[in-house]
Amino acid sequence: MRSLLLALDRRAIALASGAACALLVLISALGLWQVAARFVFSQPSSWTEEAMRRLLIWCVMLGTAVAFRRGALVSVDLALRTATGWWRGVLRHLITGTALAYLAVLLWYGADLTWRVRFQSFASMELSMAWAYAALPVGALLCMVGVLGHHLDPVHEELENAQ
Repeated sequence: MRSLLLALDRRAIALASGAACALLVLISALGLWQVAARFVFSQPSSWTEEAMRRLLIWCVMLGTAVAFRRGALVSVDLALRTATGWWRGVLRHLITGTALAYLAVLLWYGADLTWRVRFQSFASMELSMAWAYAALPVGALLCMVGVLGHHLDPVHEELENAQ
């Protein structure tokens, strides 16, 4: 079961990381287009700002899943570094349980909210609002995978990169 979960974790977090990077590139390109359209061509784009905001939500949620997997939670990391002995193990389980409980609530209410707004559309695009709100349950699910993966195979890259 552990190896299956870690294999799922590797694939899901790699996908989330790649998608977050691709979205960041797309958001940057849309921002560049928005500036060029407004100031160079004098024809402001009506949809780019709204698209950038929605894509940024997806980018943040996908990036959060990667951060959970890599143990990049500063205050939690500080608590773990100061804990010793059996308390450290208890604290790890407590942190994992608390994170999973929070993410389960986010998953539940995010899915409910996504379902409720499925008939609404963006102001400047004929696209359902559900696509933007779906970032919450999808991101929460990926974060849960990352939390479990980090609990089973802890990685603390932020400590190696800290200055």
